[in-house]
Amino acid sequence: MASEEDLEDIRRRKMLELHQQLDNEQRKVKQEETLEVQKQALLRQVLTTEARERLNRIKLVKPEFAAQIELQLIQIAQSGKVRLPITDDQLKLILTRLQPSKREIKFRRV
Repeated sequence: MASEEDLEDIRRRKMLELHQQLDNEQRKVKQEETLEVQKQALLRQVLTTEARERLNRIKLVKPEFAAQIELQLIQIAQSGKVRLPITDDQLKLILTRLQPSKREIKFRRV
């Protein structure tokens, strides 16, 4: 029967498509892991132990902000704008410059 053969063909194509998607996702995950390992290796060279600990604590609270800081620290180090390794005090200064200013909100009772 042609309909059973057609269904089997459709199933095979769908399975092949799913396998390709899975392979692509696995490749992407592996690539992201490799980039993360390289980034961490660079940060170990760029930051002192105390500064890395501070950055890891920031990463727990604000992961997006920490990722932005990591990229900027790597760029700063590669450009040679700062003496390496970056100490905890230097990191604090960098953080105060990068951190968006907080607006003070006051409530008035009427």
